[in-house]
Amino acid sequence: MTGWRKSTHSGGATDEACAEVAALPEGVGVRDSRDPDGGRLLMAGGAFAELLRLIKQDGGVRAG
Repeated sequence: MTGWRKSTHSGGATDEACAEVAALPEGVGVRDSRDPDGGRLLMAGGAFAELLRLIKQDGGVRAG
């Protein structure tokens, strides 16, 4: 079983509008917490680290 985790910036365990991440054998998986059985984005560890760096640098991503 994969240990999917929500962001610590999420509104809590009941906040459904959040992305989840998991360390997978192939890299880092990202999925929509509202659709856990739906599609997943798979990234290499370095690409995920760069994504996090850019998000932190730009102050986050806002849905519009």
